[in-house]
Amino acid sequence: MKKYFFNLLATALIGTSCSAQSINSNTNLSLSDKKATPETVSLYKKLNQLTQNGYLFGHQDDLAYGVNWKYENGISDIKDVVGDYPALYGWDIAGLEKDDANNIDGIPFAKMKQYIIEANERGGISTISWHFDNPATGKSAWDNTPNSLKTILPGGENHQKFTSWLDKAANFLLSLKDKKGKNIPILFRPYHELSGGWFWWGKGNCTPEEFKTAWKFTFEYLQRKGVHNLIYVYNTGSFSSKEDFLTNYPGDDFADILSFDSYQNNNDTEGTKFIEEVQNQLKILNEIGLEKHKLIAVAEAGYEAVPDPKWWTGTFSKAIGDYKISYVLLWRNHGWQEKEQKMHYYAPFKGQISEKDFIEYYNLDKTLFEKDIKKIKN
Repeated sequence: MKKYFFNLLATALIGTSCSAQSINSNTNLSLSDKKATPETVSLYKKLNQLTQNGYLFGHQDDLAYGVNWKYENGISDIKDVVGDYPALYGWDIAGLEKDDANNIDGIPFAKMKQYIIEANERGGISTISWHFDNPATGKSAWDNTPNSLKTILPGGENHQKFTSWLDKAANFLLSLKDKKGKNIPILFRPYHELSGGWFWWGKGNCTPEEFKTAWKFTFEYLQRKGVHNLIYVYNTGSFSSKEDFLTNYPGDDFADILSFDSYQNNNDTEGTKFIEEVQNQLKILNEIGLEKHKLIAVAEAGYEAVPDPKWWTGTFSKAIGDYKISYVLLWRNHGWQEKEQKMHYYAPFKGQISEKDFIEYYNLDKTLFEKDIKKIKN
């Protein structure tokens, strides 16, 4: 199916259809960082172009570890199942702010850097989130002590500490270079799931104005440090209206992709609630994206341990529907959790109950993996 589909792409991609009534045919898309590197501008254009064909499939920590393996060169649970890597790789830089050698999931930053470089060489794309510690208490990102965010704003008692964290992030982001010495473009998703109350930057822990100030400061500070290889992803948890989604939105000049996270829960075995929620939110987000000339995405998704053998072509595909989104990213395949005494993973692996269905999902024209995006030139 895919081979035939991509033979038709050359004609389809010569120009963008003027009649296509979707965000993805919008010629007004432009990066919020006006000094973005040529490679970053090129990736943003390619992301826009790719939405005409389908959406990128992503997986968190895909190259670092999976179920029953860790740090084996070239290995990926996704590749083991379908013979292809994801188009998008998710990473997290929590730990960087404390000068830790490893990130929050135990991945050495040196290895993460190498995985990002290797993926880029193959044509893959990387996205980075940051579960940074609460700067006011020194506890984890999940320490939602009220008013913690206020302390990092200019004039706040932890402002200097926070700028030192941004310096470390800037150094890491600028160290991501290809063989030609060019900075690798990254989809950067800071302050994620901001509409939930579980992180120190989340709902109920700061005012919308404080959040906007923090976002804009982060955006401008990184650019002052010379970081121009980022595509900024604004990300919420669940929301019920346009106004709800935009409550903390910093403005069109400070974000490039609009997204949300959504997971199917164990009390929703048929996936009915999950489908309904994702569809409702995509409907709202699609409208906002069209109005604001922004790409849209589902930045995190999944169903832990994927117990439904037909989840991929059934529930998950129905949830996305026909919306022209840029990408979806499935959460990580940690494997066995000793403390919780259970398996923790969100993508299939060899022998997993949904493996066959995932192969069917892979073969859908609208799902784009690494080999697919390599075939499409800007």
